[in-house]
Amino acid sequence: MSTTTHAIAAPSPGAPLSPTTIERRDLRPDDVLIDIAYAGICHSDIHQVKEDWGTAIFPMVPGHEIAGVVAAVGSAVTKYQVGDRVGVGCMVDSCGECEYCVAGTEQFCVKGNVQTYNAVGFDGENTYGGYSRQVVVKDAFVCRIPEGIGLDVAAPLLCAGITTYSPLNRWGAGPGKKVAVVGLGGLGHLAVKIAVAMGAEVTVLSQSLKKQEDGLKLGAKDYFATGDPSTFQALRGRFDLILNTVSATLPVDSYLGMLRVGGAMVNVGAPGEPLSYNAFSLLGGNKVLAGSMIGGIAETQEMLDFCAEHGIGAEIETISADQVNVAYERVENSDVRYRFVIDTATIGA
Repeated sequence: MSTTTHAIAAPSPGAPLSPTTIERRDLRPDDVLIDIAYAGICHSDIHQVKEDWGTAIFPMVPGHEIAGVVAAVGSAVTKYQVGDRVGVGCMVDSCGECEYCVAGTEQFCVKGNVQTYNAVGFDGENTYGGYSRQVVVKDAFVCRIPEGIGLDVAAPLLCAGITTYSPLNRWGAGPGKKVAVVGLGGLGHLAVKIAVAMGAEVTVLSQSLKKQEDGLKLGAKDYFATGDPSTFQALRGRFDLILNTVSATLPVDSYLGMLRVGGAMVNVGAPGEPLSYNAFSLLGGNKVLAGSMIGGIAETQEMLDFCAEHGIGAEIETISADQVNVAYERVENSDVRYRFVIDTATIGA
């Protein structure tokens, strides 16, 4: 048994997205049916539609930044009820038994977490994402969106928000700490907002100064152009933490030079080419070069609560379903400030 719902899908690799219908499973005892209100467009959606990251499953309904309202719950669900504001991020299942799942880091499930789309669930069924009117998700992978955040600006928090909150939280961004954010895009603009709310002194490092006014409005204290070679010398030894949000090859040694002794540079961007560095850039100051991948469900809820408390939402441009292909082109051209969000009421309308 299943329910038919309207969606937008890519029928084949690199093909334009177009309207379609998909089947959502009938509720299991631990399932939640969500009427999706908004779905954010993440750059990873584009990569997967284009098969940049390997063979994908088509037709593909992208979308892992999902915000909406509970429409129905399974017989065993007690945490949510009809009318609750909720969100779904990058994963919709995991084994629930391995050491990482038990520790609340389901993203590292040893059996592999089940991605919200372009994946095969433990039941053998393909997963379809948030570019649709409805979704059915196991209750353990649903987060509550507090009343303090609009559903539209909350949607990107389910990926971009947790992707930046988790490393800032882990590596101690807070009062007395100097944090640099590399790149002011969909991830970077939220990193700035969150780090400032945590109490850190924030500097934006961007290729040029064209977004300087935006960065300072978001709360950054300083803004420097990395296209100017003198920047790296001027900021040498300045930062406790550098959060790299860009998916491009960088002169890693130059960035490591801007860290204080014991500082960390954490990558959340995923460039297509390998990054290289000189080991002495780390050894010379007990420095750390690290990576971070989204966050577990508990930390995602923590992030949403933090953002609601501090009035943080994404800077968005809301679009209708028929604008998605143009939006993809604009994302690839860095022509969005700073996240596209689809009004899913326009899907199938």
